[in-house]
Amino acid sequence: MDLPAVAASEASGKTRAQPGSTPRARPIAVGRTAAALAALTVSSVLVLPAQAQDIEAGRQKAGEVCFACHGQDGNTPLDPSYPKLAGQYQDYLEHALLDYKNDRRKNPLMGPQAKLLSREEIRNVAAYYASLPGTITNRR
Repeated sequence: MDLPAVAASEASGKTRAQPGSTPRARPIAVGRTAAALAALTVSSVLVLPAQAQDIEAGRQKAGEVCFACHGQDGNTPLDPSYPKLAGQYQDYLEHALLDYKNDRRKNPLMGPQAKLLSREEIRNVAAYYASLPGTITNRR
């Protein structure tokens, strides 16, 4: 029996188990809508151009918004409880800023600051801090 016939018989509940055989996992029937959605998702990922970041624009925006608390070099925060941003992964910084902006992460200082930033500014600031040498190390 070919795969479509197996799927059709299993979907109807009329399956034939062979004596001494081990049960097989049932194939999942994918509807046209789900298949179209999967194809659309894959094609949109492949077709959309990557958004370029501008490190210089990120440096300028960080100078306006971030330097006062996190330090000009991103390694000397005003308060020891504030994180060092230099050398952090860009995607981590973007995710954290978006979470502050969208109230998924709460902080009375960062929330209002992140809300002032556009998506492009967040991308640029994250790229800027990721481009700097960090002083954070892993000790083993």
